[in-house]
Amino acid sequence: MDMNSPTFWDNPNRANEQMKELKNLRDTAALYHRLETQYEDILTLIEMGNEENDPDMIPEVRKELDAFITELEDLRIGTLLSGEYDKNNAILRLNAGAGGTESCDWCGMLYRMYTRWAERKGYSVEVLDYLDGDEAGIKSVTFQVNGPNAYGYLKSEKGVHRLVRISPFNAQGKRQTSFVSLDVMPELNEDVGLEIDEKDLRIDTYRSSGAGGQHINKTSSAIRITHIPTGTVVQCQNERSQFQNKDKAMQMLRAKLLILQQEANVEKLSDIRGEVKDNSWGNQIRSYVLQPYTMVKDHRTDVESSNADAVLDGNLDPFINGYLKWSSINNKK
Repeated sequence: MDMNSPTFWDNPNRANEQMKELKNLRDTAALYHRLETQYEDILTLIEMGNEENDPDMIPEVRKELDAFITELEDLRIGTLLSGEYDKNNAILRLNAGAGGTESCDWCGMLYRMYTRWAERKGYSVEVLDYLDGDEAGIKSVTFQVNGPNAYGYLKSEKGVHRLVRISPFNAQGKRQTSFVSLDVMPELNEDVGLEIDEKDLRIDTYRSSGAGGQHINKTSSAIRITHIPTGTVVQCQNERSQFQNKDKAMQMLRAKLLILQQEANVEKLSDIRGEVKDNSWGNQIRSYVLQPYTMVKDHRTDVESSNADAVLDGNLDPFINGYLKWSSINNKK
């Protein structure tokens, strides 16, 4: 990358992407050197413990070794993020499925889970569209997760998520099963070589809803865009201006249409979007069972955890990392 090249700064979006890539490479190199030093320090501690025959050093060595293994695993997982859009920010859309109020509540729980995960990673979250449930929870929410490799990690979450629990909305205290679908797409800049004919679009405006600024419910600033040939629908209401909402909605539409275009190539199907599933029984990628026992299990990778509370509080890395390993092995076959 030649930053002195006369064409480098001609495209601001491309320049920003390359600067982010440069920072990521520097961070990776710094992590590698830190691990190298950490490894040598652990060997030194072990040698000292053996020479002095001091068992009190074992807990210190174990602590250092555990930290080393965790960071080494993070570095190894990072090498699996080699997809075309893996370094991009991610746009997620949660939709409550079968189950009425229970599913809307489940949708709200999943939204909290992903925002907690993003906070743990040091990522920021921006709500793009939000629709409250009739009685509780969320009917649908679109939000963007901003951070290095956000799409590379979160593409593993695309699919139907199933919850089994004693419903707080059921007076008889019966177990109930609920479903929420999650769609994940990369944030794309305009320079992706995808032309959209304005004649193929239907653009509707409506009043914003949910939490927001003073303009909420007062002006028709929210935008819904329908791509008529494919039936693809996107919407955005988070910006104060109708023009800003339209720009963001067009960005989402461009990403969705590019995904549809890429899906024509079977080899890219799993890398870009994954298999399309109905938002109902039998199509879930992961089950979250809270009653009569607690267990979260990914049905693709068989990764599971008995600590459902920790998972719902954002501890998703074991499932994400498990998917990346599983996907890497299966794509080589």
